[in-house]
Amino acid sequence: MARPPSVAGSVTARLAGICLRKVSADDRRRAALHVLDWIGCAIAGGAAEPGRVLATWAQGDPEGPCHVIGAGRRTLWTATLVNGAVGNVLEMDDVHRTAILHPGPVVIPAALAAAERQAASSAAFLDAVVRGYEAVIRVGMAVGPTHYKYWHNTATCGPFGAAAAACSLFGLEAKGWIDAFGNAGTQAAGLWQVRHEPIMSKQLHNGRAAHAGLLAADLARIGFTGPTAILEGPQGFFAAMCPGADPHDIVRDPLTRWKIYETSFKPWPACRHAHPAIDAALDLRSEIDAGAVQRVEVRTYRDALAFCDRADPRTPIDAKFSLQHSVAVALLDGPPPLEAFEPAALARTDVAALRAKVSVAAAEPYASAYPAHYGAEVEVELADGTRRVSRMPDALGDPENPLPAEGVRAKALTLMHAAHVESARAERIADACLALAAGETVADLVALLP
Repeated sequence: MARPPSVAGSVTARLAGICLRKVSADDRRRAALHVLDWIGCAIAGGAAEPGRVLATWAQGDPEGPCHVIGAGRRTLWTATLVNGAVGNVLEMDDVHRTAILHPGPVVIPAALAAAERQAASSAAFLDAVVRGYEAVIRVGMAVGPTHYKYWHNTATCGPFGAAAAACSLFGLEAKGWIDAFGNAGTQAAGLWQVRHEPIMSKQLHNGRAAHAGLLAADLARIGFTGPTAILEGPQGFFAAMCPGADPHDIVRDPLTRWKIYETSFKPWPACRHAHPAIDAALDLRSEIDAGAVQRVEVRTYRDALAFCDRADPRTPIDAKFSLQHSVAVALLDGPPPLEAFEPAALARTDVAALRAKVSVAAAEPYASAYPAHYGAEVEVELADGTRRVSRMPDALGDPENPLPAEGVRAKALTLMHAAHVESARAERIADACLALAAGETVADLVALLP
């Protein structure tokens, strides 16, 4: 069937043009930092229960050319799905605020698997990461709040990012990008019902998004066509899943700086919506005696409540999505490690007692500043009536409140140590990630992975 005459002006064609811009050495260095962040998250996630289950599944697959976290070398498709899933297990993966999604655990596994199969250079791999981030973030920024109410943006927008990364590595012309985006978009899925039950489906969302995008690009590579107007068409992605949103917003301001620079790093192992409240609680900790706290008020934006108002968390996942628990452990113990959200911490009497004193509400200026800014304030009332308040307009790790490169490295090392990777090996993995921008090969990095 002939393509419609408007193909050159379609949103997918224009998005491909934006993604095909030149990537600089500085851009590659930024991409390498995100690879390091993802590696730490993926190795630690692979050691957790969902990662172990996925590794067991992967071991039933034939051997192949691509490394799978926890399962040796398997096929391209198994590697993409499993590696895509494990990077999100601990809720520490990178995040773009206004797109409200996590680019790293979808884009990087697809790019890594494609780069391994293609024996691509590190420069080509990092270029693919930058371009994949651009596509997934631009789609995510355009889908609108009604989409996010029901749909998991990382899952639905992720296939576009994975497809862009793979198209870049496969060296496809614009026609191939359009076909890949079309078939990526028609596979988009992922419902937020997964947040209401103690299950592992959210990880499957990410893995399937990476798999769907890579599959779409690999098929486009050999001439498999896809819908040109998947985004703006009358029965396309936006018409079906994004009421009130404009697909042409995806290609607004086409020459702005790469979106990877707008992507935030997450220092704490909790939902990003809980981070500004954690930061505010940490700011207050040196000023108060946690034992004298009578009442704690958290004021933030509405989505933080929709996802993280869990006064009585019963599982580690609940705890990671609980403002009450996150603030309690930060006030009591300081910067929260992974263990702060495990069953032992949930069962602590001091944590439970303080958690019960935490109330949460949506309030200004945080409600109207969201999603451009993820902010919160925490107010503590002590036994003597003294009140202390800390206001955090932006979470640590956001562009306005950046986590330095040394902090990203330290986070990755901590995560690898939690997965029992010996210190010397973890250091070598971190060095190899950052050295990708200087020409270290993808194969050298992969050879170090557990």
